[in-house]
Amino acid sequence: MKKIYFITAILFFNLYFSQHKKYSDYYNIKKNYENYPENDSRAFVFLDQYIKLAKQKKDYDRLAQGYEDAVFYSASSVDKLKYADSTVYAALLSKNNDIISDAYLGKGIIYYFNYKKYKPALDEYLKAYEYSENSTNDYLKNEILYHLGVVKCYLGYYDSALAHFQKANDYFYQKLQEKAHPNIIFNNKKGYYNSLHRIIVCYRNLKSYNAADSLITKGLAQTQNNPDFQQEYGYFLKEKGIEQLRKNDVKNALNSLQKSIKPINHINDFAWSTVNYFYIGKSYLALENSHEAIQYFQKVDSVFQEHNFILPELRENYEQLIHYYKDQKDNSKELYYTKQLLKADRIISKDFAYLSSTIHKDYDTRTLQEEKERLERTTSWGKWIIIGLIFLALLLVAIIAEKLRNEKNIKINYKILEDKILNNLYTPSHEKFDSKPNEDEKCNLNEELVGQILSKLKSFEDKCGFIENGLTINKLAHKLHTNSNYLSQIINEYKGVNFNRYLSELRIRYITNKLYNDKIYLTYKIETLAEKCGIASRTNFSNLFREINGMRPTDFIKKRQKDIKTGCQNFPVFGTV
Repeated sequence: MKKIYFITAILFFNLYFSQHKKYSDYYNIKKNYENYPENDSRAFVFLDQYIKLAKQKKDYDRLAQGYEDAVFYSASSVDKLKYADSTVYAALLSKNNDIISDAYLGKGIIYYFNYKKYKPALDEYLKAYEYSENSTNDYLKNEILYHLGVVKCYLGYYDSALAHFQKANDYFYQKLQEKAHPNIIFNNKKGYYNSLHRIIVCYRNLKSYNAADSLITKGLAQTQNNPDFQQEYGYFLKEKGIEQLRKNDVKNALNSLQKSIKPINHINDFAWSTVNYFYIGKSYLALENSHEAIQYFQKVDSVFQEHNFILPELRENYEQLIHYYKDQKDNSKELYYTKQLLKADRIISKDFAYLSSTIHKDYDTRTLQEEKERLERTTSWGKWIIIGLIFLALLLVAIIAEKLRNEKNIKINYKILEDKILNNLYTPSHEKFDSKPNEDEKCNLNEELVGQILSKLKSFEDKCGFIENGLTINKLAHKLHTNSNYLSQIINEYKGVNFNRYLSELRIRYITNKLYNDKIYLTYKIETLAEKCGIASRTNFSNLFREINGMRPTDFIKKRQKDIKTGCQNFPVFGTV
């Protein structure tokens, strides 16, 4: 019996030390830097060793982890993005979908948090979402869901973003009811409080003020005296201050907003800092303290100058500055802030297309043009401004006219397509396909052979064989056990088109039906849609879609998303962009 115990002990220690040795090299390096704070470049003395070791051993899981750590400890945004690219590269080599998904998520976070570039961030989040679809890692899935919601919220899709945040919030709340390691509990609390904050922001923009009030009270109660969550406490205070200002409780609003500055600025979240500055400025205006108000409005401009970033809801910031300096008869500063407003409008129109089409603009193009004309009389170079503005105004009118004409055509063509789809008149094999040729157009093949080939073609269409990439008439003839000349002749005469056109129409009708009936297809990029229906080129796909359907695929997708959002369908859309 002692011998058995002895042998068992030897086997156990051999197994333990072999596993310990397997990970000890990485562990011994990582323990030297893992306690450094974020953005501390001292970590690279050891982190470079970690990455070098992973490269030598071609351990791509570890290499991805090393690059992810490099993102965390890099001090500059440029380096963070560079290492985020390297993380994606290593993750793809690992062929582990969870690691790949996490890498794309990390890159998207850099675009969002460090650069405030929402469209690139959304592209990375969608890639992360695709790789996580079959994952069992629910934390990763809900983290992706949260960040998708963040970008959608900034782009103005508040209903869709709200659905994401609520789902993520429910997940993190459920996880908090389970016993777990303190680090896991901390991460779940972070996820819970941040998603709660985002839900409040959505409710505020959707004017669901009672719902927002209730959640603000809950968030403040749970974070107020908790030193680990002062950042989140600052977010809830910010929202409380905005709500108090809406209710004209100005002094308390000012107090809440000023208290929220420190925890938000502590993490350099300049986006929410500008929101704080703006509403503090509005609070001072309500108290008729223009001097203090202007200082805070100018803080928003300072952030704009440094980061070339502004939120649509802060557009009013420049209107207030222009009004103020107009009253002060300070032409120089009025002109400067007018130019800043025009610059802000360009950014809003580019990065916030959805919001820029709906946001109320007290200073529209005509007003700005009139103000420029007035300033021209007091500045030596004003005449060039007015010439430029007239040109821009004419160009804008032409663009708007063209846009309206295109929108009208899009609505007409979309309605035609929708009627066909709803009445089952737009299936791949419908319409001119299977029409009988005239007597003088009939081929010289016997009817039995023609019937066999047409039957096989119908089966080919019903089974969606046409979505295969690189399909040629020779390949199809081989699959149908017939001669390519016979097949070409029958397609020309019985389908009314040549083989290439026949294949293109099948593919475009297939993907059009998918876009209309399956909402997940609305989240795909054009390249993915082309691939899904067997077309190799994005350009070729777009051209064929427009030629066959009378509208671009992007226009069809936007119109379909709008119909779903406005309640034309009885199901919610997930993943609209």
